[in-house]
Amino acid sequence: MRDIVVFSGNAHPQLARRICEQLGVELSPTSMVRFSNDCLQVQLQANCRQRDVYIVQPLVPPTQDHLMELLLMLDAARGASAAQITAVIPHYAYARSDKKDASRISFGGRLVADLLTTAGARRVITMALHAPQVHGFFSVPVDHLTAIGELADHFRGTDLTNTVVVSPDLGNAKTANQFARLLGVPVAAGSKQRQADDKVVIEAIVGDVAGKRAIVLDDEIATGGSILELLDRLAEAGSPEVSVACTHGLFSGRAVERLRNHPAVREWVTTDTVPAPAGWPELRVRSVSNLFAEAIRRSHVGESVSSLFDGVDPSYAPPQLRLPFI
Repeated sequence: MRDIVVFSGNAHPQLARRICEQLGVELSPTSMVRFSNDCLQVQLQANCRQRDVYIVQPLVPPTQDHLMELLLMLDAARGASAAQITAVIPHYAYARSDKKDASRISFGGRLVADLLTTAGARRVITMALHAPQVHGFFSVPVDHLTAIGELADHFRGTDLTNTVVVSPDLGNAKTANQFARLLGVPVAAGSKQRQADDKVVIEAIVGDVAGKRAIVLDDEIATGGSILELLDRLAEAGSPEVSVACTHGLFSGRAVERLRNHPAVREWVTTDTVPAPAGWPELRVRSVSNLFAEAIRRSHVGESVSSLFDGVDPSYAPPQLRLPFI
């Protein structure tokens, strides 16, 4: 590991430190200066020449500042003659901008991918992209990690009798299928229509949830609008108890206030791909630092990263657990 150098921006240095602890390396220092004209200057304060450089920076609010920090760090590493530069982006915010669903709109997901490559990234390690096609926006190799194994470990220690996994929408149903397989329970999904960034309508739930404990699995919770709508539909369908799990727990705006004490939810579970929100001590946070550390180690020594997720690849689901629409 002596040829590995790890840097972090200001987005989530705690996660970067946990990754370094798993790797057995020190987190290298970075100097960031904001000038009076609001421009940033970044200096990597460790030798990068012919080293394997990893820069850890999830794209979380203030997203534009953290994106610019990442681009400047990548550029600095390239200018310092790094042998290999990898952007470790636990949460890739622009993955939501993945399609043209209105006239004259930009593909932010692809544009940011191009910016990262131009800045110097020669590989990307990320987790739970909002849409799988975003993987194809990059012109460099991408290791796309999943947290469903870590989330499943949390629920394996509970009584799963009469339990069903529920996806908030059909787009996430393949991942929910695989999560259900890991737990050995059936699966259901909501039929969702998004009307605005913070407003959705779930018309129905496909699958049997009556009288069953529901484990809702989502990739990301921001304002919580989708989850609140789904909780209403689950109550109407006769589900008496709900647990909610997600990979990226952003909980932006009034989300903590709206979700924290919801009477139908037994527990909230997320991971540390993004910083945990303040004022929510009951939130269960599972660390994925070990997954990122092992992905970095395998990338460094030339081993397979995909084999790290043998048995938890969301692209596979056994026929007996498939929903009719998959």
